[in-house]
Amino acid sequence: MAWLLVVVAGLLETGFAVCLKLSHGFTRLWPTVAFCAFALGSFGLLTLSLKKLDVGPAYAVWTGIGAAGTAIYGMVFLGDLVSALKIVSISLVITGVIGLQLSGSAH
Repeated sequence: MAWLLVVVAGLLETGFAVCLKLSHGFTRLWPTVAFCAFALGSFGLLTLSLKKLDVGPAYAVWTGIGAAGTAIYGMVFLGDLVSALKIVSISLVITGVIGLQLSGSAH
């Protein structure tokens, strides 16, 4: 259950990062409100998961999902540059997070 919280928190991290861009420096109301909601939810779920999980692997999964998710969202929906190097790099982030989990460093 704790890992499910980390995954959802990572997806919410993607949401708050995207809303941060859409808020245009907190000058647009609804993206700013959404940023606050996503950030609160993300940090809240991560905090709950850390009651049962080691901080290193949980934080790595949370940031990995957030970073990869945000980059993919940006390329698909926001017109961010798509390049082979960017796709390979996102794959390396995901592979690194999976490798950390498989290494036995997590519960």
